[in-house]
This record gives sequence, structure tokens and C-alpha cells, in this order.
Amino acid sequence: MAKYKIFIKKSAANELENIPKKDLKHIVKRIQSLAENPGPRGSQKLSAQERYRIRQGNYRIVYSIQDKELAAQIFKIGHRREICRSKIAK
Repeated sequence: MAKYKIFIKKSAANELENIPKKDLKHIVKRIQSLAENPGPRGSQKLSAQERYRIRQGNYRIVYSIQDKELAAQIFKIGHRREICRSKIAK
């Protein structure tokens, strides 16, 4: 399987700055793993959108997959209570 390129929206990159360092390391590894497998076990498709959500501890990563371009774009990264309460980034 070919490697996917990972693109992170500026707003998602800003959200990474607010995550504690102990959790940040695991989240970055999880994002990097999307290059090998953009549909990992445990990912969930969000209803009425072409986006997916994966868990890393208490954090959620919302992303989309473009198979033709072999790319994954990260839209939102946040604590589970923030992701569940907000409308996921459009």
C-alpha cells in the first residue's frame, strides 16, 4: 500500500499547542500512522460527512481521506468532551 501524505489545517495545528506534552507525543504518532493506514481499526465515519474520527486516549482526531490523491487532511484535534460538544469543523 502506498503512503498517504498528511496535511494538517492551521486551526488543527494551533489546537496541538494546547495539548499537554505527555499526550502530544502519542497524538503525533497516531497522526503519523495515518500515512500507512488512513482507515485504522477503531476509526469511525462521521454521519452526513466524508470525515472520520479516531481516538487517542481522551483525545479525538477528525480527518478526511482523499484516496485519489493519497492524502489525509486533519481538521480538528481536541479533548473528547470538546469534540463531542462542538459541531465538527467544516
